[in-house]
Amino acid sequence: MQSKLVSSAVRLLLLGFLTFIVFYGDHFGVSFDFPHKGLFDNIYVRLAKCCLFLLLVIELLRLYYYGIVKNPNPPRLFGNIATLLVPLIVLLIFVEMGFMFVAQSQEGGLTLASHVWFERYWPPMTGDYRDTPKTDTLGKKKVLIVGDSFTAGHGLKSADERYGNVLSEKLGSKQYVTYNLGISGSDTRDEYARLVKFGKTPDVLILQYFPNDIEKVAHDHGLIPAGFKPYSDVPRALQSLFIKSYLLNYLYWQFPHGNFAPFDTYARTAYGTPAIINDHLSDLNQFITYAKEHNSRFYVVMFPFSHNIKKTAEYVKPVVDFFKTNNVPILDAGKLMVDIAPADRVVGRNDGHASPIVNQRVGEALFRLVQSNQGANQLSSVNK
Repeated sequence: MQSKLVSSAVRLLLLGFLTFIVFYGDHFGVSFDFPHKGLFDNIYVRLAKCCLFLLLVIELLRLYYYGIVKNPNPPRLFGNIATLLVPLIVLLIFVEMGFMFVAQSQEGGLTLASHVWFERYWPPMTGDYRDTPKTDTLGKKKVLIVGDSFTAGHGLKSADERYGNVLSEKLGSKQYVTYNLGISGSDTRDEYARLVKFGKTPDVLILQYFPNDIEKVAHDHGLIPAGFKPYSDVPRALQSLFIKSYLLNYLYWQFPHGNFAPFDTYARTAYGTPAIINDHLSDLNQFITYAKEHNSRFYVVMFPFSHNIKKTAEYVKPVVDFFKTNNVPILDAGKLMVDIAPADRVVGRNDGHASPIVNQRVGEALFRLVQSNQGANQLSSVNK
């Protein structure tokens, strides 16, 4: 029995070390590499972690069995403690394993549950874009939709729920091919660079705008939002556990952290500072120039902060006025969601991106806008 205890203890230590390296190897320059790491989780890595946990449980129970249950003279105090702790540890391990497969979208894609969500729902992808390859394109008019996470469909389990896909379905596939160039975290400058790099000249160009698109320009002028630093409200000694544990990470993000007030002040300052807004409008003007040079019909879709549509309208008024002055048709998504309950405007409690019903309305309204702008020309034969 003594040899069994020793062998189990040795195996437990070795497995513990291996598990530690698997979870905390990045601290020592050891990590797993797979496509879209940092955004996607990986099912095989999680299964490997589960296997290690199961082996740890087996050895832990083996130690308890031979050290306490089968021991004719078990230490009373240690035995009582082990009897209390071992089932609790085993339960926590199984709960942790269960949460490795819980998917939940989150605003900034910071959580472990959101990484599981991206792996499960984000594909298929073409390069960096959440889009399918386009093959039957000969002779068709090209529609390019450029934007950030709202265009990419953050939080939507199916790409078909995106406003761009709704528009594409309305336009039909006989005459049009629609490319979705949405990438989460994009700003105006990045979006324009990707448009130029994409290399296809659009017949219809759609730019999706969100109030944080001004952030990089503001940063160049020394204005930086006072954002919340994740896990800073957790004791430093425990932060790593909340970052690495699927269970603790999930529980942490079920509660609100930070508040919107600092960004409200930041946005008002950014949009109200002449030097910042002028540079930002100059960046936006590149889209107008591009559309004119390529004879593309240009439209703008503006998404608001869903929890405060009125404030958003106040922030972005200089941008709206700029597009109106340049005769660019604008679709204000905020007006399409005011009658929807706040909880139904978004994809989830931890994710403020537009819900399927909002995307449906935006896609339909965008189709009507394009159709009315076209008059009796190219869209006259498209069925509603």
